[in-house]
Amino acid sequence: MKSARAALDLTQKDLAQKTGVSRQTINLIEKGEYNPSLALCIRICKTLDCTLDDLFWDS
Repeated sequence: MKSARAALDLTQKDLAQKTGVSRQTINLIEKGEYNPSLALCIRICKTLDCTLDDLFWDS
């Protein structure tokens, strides 16, 4: 998720604002310390123009 966010030149704060969560939530998701709801995963994917597979499942 971090690389997809960075590729769009978004900060954690930018992504948080666009998805309706706190910057700390984005930070915890990126560190693997928080499992977001499916609804939040979908909002993140739409914002980053990625699929759920791209961001949340290991290949």
